Amino acid sequence: MRAIAVPVFGPTLLFGVAQGAILPVIPLTARDMGASLAAAALVVTLMGLGSLVSNIPASLLTARFGERMGLVGASVLTLVALLLCILAHDLWLFALGVLLIGAASAEFNLARQSYLTAAVPPTLRARAMSTLGGVGRIGIFAGPFVGALAIHLAGLAGAYWVAAVAVAAAGVVVWTLPDLESRPGRAGAAAGPAPTVRHLLGSYGRLFATLGVGVVLVSAVRSARQVVIPLWADNLGLDATTTSLIYGLSGAVDMLVFYPAGKVMDQKGRSAVAVPSMALMGLGLLAMPFTHGAGSLLLVALLVGLGNGIGSGLIMTLGADHSPALGRPQFLGIWRFLSDVGNSGGPALLSAITAVATLSVGIGATGALGLVAAAVLWYWIPRSAPAART
Repeated sequence: MRAIAVPVFGPTLLFGVAQGAILPVIPLTARDMGASLAAAALVVTLMGLGSLVSNIPASLLTARFGERMGLVGASVLTLVALLLCILAHDLWLFALGVLLIGAASAEFNLARQSYLTAAVPPTLRARAMSTLGGVGRIGIFAGPFVGALAIHLAGLAGAYWVAAVAVAAAGVVVWTLPDLESRPGRAGAAAGPAPTVRHLLGSYGRLFATLGVGVVLVSAVRSARQVVIPLWADNLGLDATTTSLIYGLSGAVDMLVFYPAGKVMDQKGRSAVAVPSMALMGLGLLAMPFTHGAGSLLLVALLVGLGNGIGSGLIMTLGADHSPALGRPQFLGIWRFLSDVGNSGGPALLSAITAVATLSVGIGATGALGLVAAAVLWYWIPRSAPAART
């Protein structure tokens, strides 16, 4: 853990800062280029779409060139995409830059997870993955503050320059990352040719149809929660400052508990954290429509933040547990695809239910989905971590 702390966790922090710096200003930049409100919202979704469609290609690139070069390539592509966003004066070029940022993030996230899976002993796996997720959240939390300072000095472009500097620094750091000497799962490796994505879908079809469904549900609830808090705060008539404070405090709780949760997963099994995580989020979201002011909403938001925080690194840990040594990047590409399906589907489901019924019904349905996710994880997660795979 000490040997790879800086080259693995450092770039994750820097990428988090870059992402946090640009996320709030992407819709504002699109609006400045003449986009309507609907078009600006669509541009924001392109980042998630880029990640979704790039997970499988990213796994093939990682299998071919290795995790270290995958991280370097993702850094270069992100830097190019950010420069495109800075220099673009046309909405279509800007949208292309946002899409490429999402594609690069798929490669970066997959390569770092594959590397950490192989480099860290299974007895420390959950702690490593939860730390990876927690460090990224710290970066995303800090990014808007750094970006705000740059925007004050240089306008909206300042946020993209902050992201560009952070990504360039991350690329320099990952260049120093020691490559894995043994890279099973890559074509031409001594263990044999890597299995195809189709072969893995067939071999692990039952796993993807059971525990994989749990991954989709977890991602859906997590992504929906980011929308739920500001929407319900607006429904209560709270001002923007109060809403931001509630959201920020929920995010702070989220950041503080990742390492203890990882330790519990390593020592007590994955279910010991996975089930309480989704149960707390589900109960918190079910309680949210019954709040009537800033104080009660804050308490519920803190509960939701706690539930999300203790689940930091959960999906990555489960993917690492079940990934085969031969074909690991391709397996993780499928696993991350399932996660991104949930990330895209959660807010869409909330929006659809709200359109048909009301916001409170939509939030309640999201909470119920969290309890369903807890039940699915309880039933399908093995009671102890899988044996080490060599």
